[in-house]
Amino acid sequence: MNSLVHRVGAGLQASWWRHPPGALSRLLQPAAWLYGALARREAAAGHRQARRPGGRPVLVVGNLIVGGAGKTPTTLALVAALQAAGWRPGVVSRGYGRRDDALVHVGPQSPAAATGDEPLLIHRRTHVPVVVARDRVAAGDALCARHPEVDVIVADDGLQHHRLTRDVQVLVFDHRGVGNGLLLPAGPLREPLPAAVPPGSLVLYNADAPSTALPGACAIRRLGGVLPLAAWWAAHGSAMPATEQQPVSALRGRRVLAVAGIAEPERFFRMLEAQGLQIDRLPLPDHAPLSALTWPAGTADVVLTEKDAVKLAPQSVPVGTRVWVATLDFALPPDFTEALLAALADARGRLSHCPG
Repeated sequence: MNSLVHRVGAGLQASWWRHPPGALSRLLQPAAWLYGALARREAAAGHRQARRPGGRPVLVVGNLIVGGAGKTPTTLALVAALQAAGWRPGVVSRGYGRRDDALVHVGPQSPAAATGDEPLLIHRRTHVPVVVARDRVAAGDALCARHPEVDVIVADDGLQHHRLTRDVQVLVFDHRGVGNGLLLPAGPLREPLPAAVPPGSLVLYNADAPSTALPGACAIRRLGGVLPLAAWWAAHGSAMPATEQQPVSALRGRRVLAVAGIAEPERFFRMLEAQGLQIDRLPLPDHAPLSALTWPAGTADVVLTEKDAVKLAPQSVPVGTRVWVATLDFALPPDFTEALLAALADARGRLSHCPG
């Protein structure tokens, strides 16, 4: 039964990326119209109740499609840009894939099952305060209460959380764009693609070229290097020890098992192969739990993403298996960063003149 459900789900998702939409997507269009009506009603209700946590400027990062399009590396890069410009950011997130919806303050040793893999990665790579909760407004309130030094809130995957007032929002697309252009379940869209960039929004493409008609900037994405899992955990953030990190090419000449529990594992696999690695693929569902039992016993070399590394304790790896973490370099274009910082500065100026 589970295999049948998996095959049906895989077939449905494959239909989302076909141009033009296939028969299955057309069959599901009435359900998509209903989804759209309900989404519009929920958005209207959220706008009526919208609130700004802690009186801070709010930067929302999100995408229009279900699943990942590069929000986490975008959030990491945005936090780094804010810190470089003198801001003191904090992050709120729902924490998809965790065991419940409770409000949690993320720590460097928090279990990914309690925080979600992406918030834990964001905290470990940036060292900024991170709070997860289904209610992003409540998460923002808790963030500001515990960390009064925070002067800007970054909402990871908060685009459809309309109760959260936002000053700037970054719409992230990858090379797939919006697929067949239809709403769920007929297509991958959580909301329609707008005809123009909405006010207060910036578009960032996690791709070599724009994948929609919306004007935007293209981020530069490449593998940074690899380092042993234990060294990655010991680093506690983005300052990876130079003596431990090696170029990806160091794994050439051996057969490596590539593991990826992300939205599009194939993209990670292709990046490894572009570096000359010979890999065996092990794609996993997005946010899938991970352990040393995920791969066959006796596997000599395993390379995985940072998002997967936060779910695997070094002590759980059996003797004889070398687990390598591939880091990602994700650079924002300078003109994009300038526009973002200018918009947030304007927001801070407006808020400083608000009474109370």
